[in-house]
Amino acid sequence: MRYQFQSNPGEFSYKPTLFTDAIKVLISINFGIFVLQTLSGAENLFFPLFGLVPKKVWSELMIWQPFTYIFFHGGIWHVLINMFILWMFGTDLDRLWGKKRFLQFYFGTGTGAGIIMMFYYGLSSEIMLIGASGAVFGILLAYGLIYPNRTVYLYGIIPIKSKWFVMGIGLIALISSINNTSNISHMTHIAGMAVGYLILKKPVRWNDLWFAIRKKTTEYRVQQEEKKVSRQQEIERDIDFILDKINREGFESLSQEEQDRLYKGSRSLSHNKKKD
Repeated sequence: MRYQFQSNPGEFSYKPTLFTDAIKVLISINFGIFVLQTLSGAENLFFPLFGLVPKKVWSELMIWQPFTYIFFHGGIWHVLINMFILWMFGTDLDRLWGKKRFLQFYFGTGTGAGIIMMFYYGLSSEIMLIGASGAVFGILLAYGLIYPNRTVYLYGIIPIKSKWFVMGIGLIALISSINNTSNISHMTHIAGMAVGYLILKKPVRWNDLWFAIRKKTTEYRVQQEEKKVSRQQEIERDIDFILDKINREGFESLSQEEQDRLYKGSRSLSHNKKKD
């Protein structure tokens, strides 16, 4: 299983105000989790459970992964760069929108980017995605759209308007995603920016979105249960047919294939009853 991290492809300098409420909460949680995973040495446990693995989300119904993957990072520089960019460009947006809307936008872009990447990699993929860069790049996109003429200093020296800076970052991510052989998921950066743009242009009704997710999840579980019941009924009919043959002609009349079906069917029904 190969890892897909996200990181920022450039260095820049800007002096925002002090920590705002949402930024403080996000940075504290991300660093807290990073310290926990590092000190425990349990990345091999945390990453498959809370990182984003499309196959696990789809086949094992680990539906929390498109949300939780944004809290886990693959190294100190991974989390430092993401949180630095979040602090730098998110502070003014937090002050402008308020804590609630800012967090909705942050988690909306991060989760949305994760869902897009699930389908990009394929629902049977075991590629693991971790990191907050989908959400962070959504914040970058929002900053460039809302404050297009503010000056950002590349490497602390070169002045550039934020709209050109964001466009450049997006272009770098797009080019880097072509024939990408590194462990950086540049497509997640693009997905985060795309979701951020859609949210800004058409605000999400979160209650409706949550209802839709719960509805789809419930429908999927009902379908799986119906398939299970249908399969169990089919096995029961087959066993009844074989038992009737035994009553009529004796056990010796069964072919080897029928004996195997009887044995496997009986074990399957017994296993299901124990689980129920």
